[in-house]
Parts: sequence; C-alpha cells; structure tokens
Amino acid sequence: MASADVGLVIVAAGSGTRLGAEVPKAFVPLAGVPILGHALRGARSCPGLAEVVVVGPSRWLGQAEEVCRSAGFASDDESVSDAVSVTVVAGGATRGDSVAAGLAALSDAVRVVLVHDAARCLTPPAVFARVVKAVRAGAGAAVPGVPVVDTIKQVDAAGLVVGTPDRAVLRAIQTPQGFARAVLERAHAGSPDATDDAGLVERLGEPVLVVAGDERALKVTTCDDLDRAARFLTAGAAGA
Repeated sequence: MASADVGLVIVAAGSGTRLGAEVPKAFVPLAGVPILGHALRGARSCPGLAEVVVVGPSRWLGQAEEVCRSAGFASDDESVSDAVSVTVVAGGATRGDSVAAGLAALSDAVRVVLVHDAARCLTPPAVFARVVKAVRAGAGAAVPGVPVVDTIKQVDAAGLVVGTPDRAVLRAIQTPQGFARAVLERAHAGSPDATDDAGLVERLGEPVLVVAGDERALKVTTCDDLDRAARFLTAGAAGA
C-alpha cells in the first residue's frame, strides 16, 4: 500500500459574484449542501490522503471549519483524525497567493500535493486516483483534462480570426492538479500569476502530463453551472 503522503489544498476563497450569491461561492448550497462540502466528500477516498488544507475567505474560516466537520473531516472525528489532518487558512489577494498559503500549511511529510478548486465540487474519486497515480509514477506534474469539442478560434485585438487550432490536440484542464512537492514549490517561488498551477510549472520548463478528466468535474461559476451540477447529482442518485 502506498504511504499516506498526499496533501490536498482546496482553494475555496472565491467571491461567487457571478453566481449572484450573498455568500462566498464555497458556501453556496447545492442540493442542500455547501459547494465546499461536496468537494470535501469527493476527496475523502483519495489514495494516500494524509492532510487537507482548506483555503477560505478570511471572514468565513469558522464556517469553513463547520463544513469540514459536516463532511467528516475534523479533529474530534476519531474515524478519520488519525489518518487525515485538516487545517483551514485564510486565502490571499490572488489565487496564487491562496495556493501558496495552503502549500505553506502542509507538513514536511507531504510529498505529493494536489491543488483542487472547491468550485469543481463533483470531481469523481477516480480522477483524484488517476492524478495521484501519475505523480507517484514519476510525473512532476499531472492534470486532468477532457477533449475540446467546440471549434476554437484565435482572434486578435480587433476580433479578427488569426488562427484555428487543431482541436484534436486541445484539452480543457480541470482539477485536482497534482505535483511532486518540490516541483510545485519551485514553481511558486517565481511569479504566481497564472490561471492554474500547471501554468507555473510550465514556465519552469517541466513537463506536465494530462490524464483523463471527467465531465462531472465542471467548474461552478454561473447559475447555469449550478443547475448543471444539480442535474448531475440527481442523475447520480437515480443511478445509485
């Protein structure tokens, strides 16, 4: 059995503005459970999981701790506390700052780091497993992705098409993104300005492996996304 040396950083510091919510996105209910709660439940069976760090809005840390308890992650839950430690920390001004805060909260025992968006709250356990397996097999960075089905056009500042990439070689990237800890720390030592952590690793010249993602790992950003996620939950309950 692989050692328990996987640390999971869940980025839950988003405002939820595009959802039109009165609470931060991670606390918006989805089928009666906060988005963060679904993200935590989906991560529970991650292979080798030893530590979880939730990076939340500074004024909502108490609520984040309560969601962790409800999802079965808490220091007073004897069934999981010996295997998985849970920490809640405040996010920073940017996504990069928030991930760095989560990374800093992990113990030295963590060798594989997963960075996961709470907004991708329905990511199936199999995706976590594929990412961890790839990093354990030697990939410095591994990310889940799905094929792009739409035709993509590259345009200039005037809105004119300047190119049409071959969609056969394009992937829409999801989370969790997995890294050998040393690789991710080197990536964050430089400029943290990137849309994802894999982008920071790419700047180092390090290879990033893409593994199979899943359509259920959609990012909840708009009300339409929330409705789609609810439909996935309904379909899953019907098929259970």
